[in-house]
Amino acid sequence: METNKQQRKKWFLPLVLSLLLLTLLILFSIFVSTDSSSLLYLYRTRGRVEEPRFVESKLRVSSTSSSESVPRIAYLISGSVGDGETLKRTLKALYHPRNQYAVHLDLEASTQERLELANFVKNEPLFAKLGNVRMVVKANLVTYRGPTMVTNTLHAAAILFKEGGLWDWFINLSASDYPLVTQDGFGFVLMDLNAGLFWNAFLICDVRTVQSVLFVDLLIDELFVLSADRLVPLSLLVAWGGGGGRMPDLLHTLSSTPRHLNFIEHTSDIGWKEDQRAKPVIIDPALYSVNKSDLFWVTEKRNVPTAYKLFTGLIAYAYSGVLSLYFMLTIANMYRKDIGKWNSRTEASSAWMMLSRQFVEYLLWGWDNLPRIVLMYYANFLSSPEGYFHTVICNADEFRNTTVNHDLHFISWDNPPKQHPHFLTINNYEEMVESNAPFARKFGCNEQLLDKIDTELLGRNEHGYVPGKWFDRTNSNTTKPYSAIKNITELKPGPGAERLKRLINGLLSAEDFHTKQCS
Repeated sequence: METNKQQRKKWFLPLVLSLLLLTLLILFSIFVSTDSSSLLYLYRTRGRVEEPRFVESKLRVSSTSSSESVPRIAYLISGSVGDGETLKRTLKALYHPRNQYAVHLDLEASTQERLELANFVKNEPLFAKLGNVRMVVKANLVTYRGPTMVTNTLHAAAILFKEGGLWDWFINLSASDYPLVTQDGFGFVLMDLNAGLFWNAFLICDVRTVQSVLFVDLLIDELFVLSADRLVPLSLLVAWGGGGGRMPDLLHTLSSTPRHLNFIEHTSDIGWKEDQRAKPVIIDPALYSVNKSDLFWVTEKRNVPTAYKLFTGLIAYAYSGVLSLYFMLTIANMYRKDIGKWNSRTEASSAWMMLSRQFVEYLLWGWDNLPRIVLMYYANFLSSPEGYFHTVICNADEFRNTTVNHDLHFISWDNPPKQHPHFLTINNYEEMVESNAPFARKFGCNEQLLDKIDTELLGRNEHGYVPGKWFDRTNSNTTKPYSAIKNITELKPGPGAERLKRLINGLLSAEDFHTKQCS
């Protein structure tokens, strides 16, 4: 018996110790697991605490492409009844594979005219392959002095955001606008030999006129056209300087321009517009009717807003044909109070602009509600396109210091000014060239002037595209084979590119640049 008791004592103590140790291990593992879970929860919670709690706080301006890369531009080209053919021409003159395009014919245009434009966009071989041109299928009824022009612009911008991928700037144009510069940089100016001094005598250009195959490499985002034939040398007499020269290409110049800048004419000195624009209340029937009719006025007037400051478009100079645009802008910045000496158009307003992607995104999201509040106010404002964007950008702290007081347009106005600018004629040609502006308006059915711009500024053939580094052939008609040389990200700027660069740099480096922003 004693032996059994001794044996029990021998294994009992180790058993108890083993059980105790096992219990401790189990308890320890439980505590460690709980602590780890708690720590993990705290870590995750701590990470979540730093996140915004409200939806509008989570919305932030998206980034643009690298400032060292070639920019992408999103264009809206809008038109009305009878504008179908001119819209097509403007689109081809503006086209570059790297850009994005939205075209819109309003409901005043016939169904047949809109269908023809839709078929053109769908069936044009280059558009079909690259997919960077789209039509606003759900057409809007637009009153061009009313808020529906603003909503149409926002509609197109939203489509370009949804379907257009990454782009850096948004430019709104109409079928009455036309480019004065190339997108890529092979544009040139052919001048009369008796026109004046020539600083450079000639330039040799290589042009390939061959049958070829269009090949699109979507993976690397480059366009190549494979061809095999001889080079045909073409000597072109090119004058530049003294009013002539290679026209500056837009993409090259904007490559070195900060992507957050917004080119929009603006002023808070609304003058007579306070009584004739801000206080009257108008109703735009296009907001609720399927049939277009004129605006009508409400008898009661309203006070000027106090929750935000009104701004309007401003054309602060006229193009003289004697002074370069760069010099006139310098004078305008130095002597803004005396700008009447330079035939200023302070009464006229511009609804045309180049807006940064960040600001357009802000207009669409409106995370602080300012864009929506201002839009509601401008719903009853006469000529609201000439004030809505200007008022929003100058009352938004995030964007008020991103403005450049220039709309990038050559426009000819009456003196004294009227509601609409002049239709441009062949007599305005020299003024347009000397302005260095990338766009001009207002063009009617002046084929002679547009043909001259195509031939002498853009190098564009009838019904064709503007040649560039991505595309170079003697006949750019879409019914003929393509023969491009290199890809869409490589640009070849002409000497005139420096002129546009000087213009933009002159605007940005002016001593009073910051004080004139939203003033």
